[in-house]
Amino acid sequence: TALGWEMVPTMVLAVILGILGGFALGIVPLRKAGFPWARAFKTVLIAEGLSIAVMETAQVLTEIYTPGVMEAGLTDSLFWMGMGLAMVAGFVAAFPVNYWLIGRGITHKH
Repeated sequence: TALGWEMVPTMVLAVILGILGGFALGIVPLRKAGFPWARAFKTVLIAEGLSIAVMETAQVLTEIYTPGVMEAGLTDSLFWMGMGLAMVAGFVAAFPVNYWLIGRGITHKH
């Protein structure tokens, strides 16, 4: 939004940054626990990849379909309310996925 880009490039950048952030949050503790890079990446991809994808999808759809959020600027309260709503939607959408993954024993252990 701060860059003044159109909606599609803004959303692509947001998804890329969301995926990178999600992977970083998973990889950093594994690396600190002594996992090599390749094993840490594979573990996060398997254990959290689906969850991250579902969360990002829910967030993007919420931002797109909440009236005015995509047109609002960084100083508009509507922008920040929309981002907060998108975070909640992402959490709600990813929760059952995480519950299912954990129920299947798909977690990263360190």
